[in-house]
Amino acid sequence: MFKSLFLASLCCLCSLLFGQKHITPLINNGALTVKNGLIVNRLGVPPQLHGISFSWSVWQGQKYYNPAVVDWLTTDFKVDIIRLAMAVEPDSGYLQQPKFQQQLIENLVDRAITDGIYVLIDWHDHHSSKHIEQAKTFFAAMAKKYNGKPNVIYEIWNEPERIGWDTVKNYAVKLITEIRKYDTNNLIVVGSPHWDQDVDIVAADAIVGFDNIAYSFHFYASDPNHQAGLRERANKAIKMGLPLIVTEWGVGESNGNGVFDKTENETWLKWLAKNKLSWVTWNLTDKQETTALLMPHASKNGRWKTNELTPSGSYIRQKLQQLSGK
Repeated sequence: MFKSLFLASLCCLCSLLFGQKHITPLINNGALTVKNGLIVNRLGVPPQLHGISFSWSVWQGQKYYNPAVVDWLTTDFKVDIIRLAMAVEPDSGYLQQPKFQQQLIENLVDRAITDGIYVLIDWHDHHSSKHIEQAKTFFAAMAKKYNGKPNVIYEIWNEPERIGWDTVKNYAVKLITEIRKYDTNNLIVVGSPHWDQDVDIVAADAIVGFDNIAYSFHFYASDPNHQAGLRERANKAIKMGLPLIVTEWGVGESNGNGVFDKTENETWLKWLAKNKLSWVTWNLTDKQETTALLMPHASKNGRWKTNELTPSGSYIRQKLQQLSGK
């Protein structure tokens, strides 16, 4: 512990000596690892990272895949982490335009590394088991390029639908094996059946034989089906020692729209804090729906004025700033 504290202090001193304007999330936390059922930082404590997910990297959300937006989220929203939801199946997604989509992701990963925040590279595909070879090719490229960069986290399957854990697990083992050929340390996040909700089932048969493997848990705070019962399932998984990270949650309902119930949102945020879970909220787009953070035609370069934020955008910005202490 004393060695870890010394290293943390040394990093902070170096950042000041070499002109770093602020202590970044990476300087504070370093490489993330999994120990005793928890994601922890270099001091051995949960980092409780908070941030925002970009929307699908196609359609209207694509225009915000801009390094200037990463800068603004870092400096104004005070995010610790972002998530890049690379579309796979839709028109113009990775299956049709692999080089374009990969470059889109790399541009923002590179900026996140420069800004000293963490970044989830999300294979945003509900049917990943049908695209194993493409996923292996993509994540091999990511692991070759970003091994040794502790900012980078690999999320290998976004929200498996109604499919058995055995199928998800088989896919995950293949992808983990491929990534570990080139990156032996960085955190890998595995999806759970039923749109990343069946974490209690996963906990009973978790993947073994690999280090630094965590599991995604998703919820929509105002959805009637995502309340106490869903929290209890996650509580069960946590008690069984399953390391969780909330790679997606929204202020509205599971279809991205619906009501924005602040009471239910506060209940979920308190639960997240109590369990020391890192989280990323959905989503950075100007689509007219409840969970969209931006108003229609908001600037594609960040620097958004108050009237360019939706009610959810203003709410999330305020929460992130409060959690950062700034």
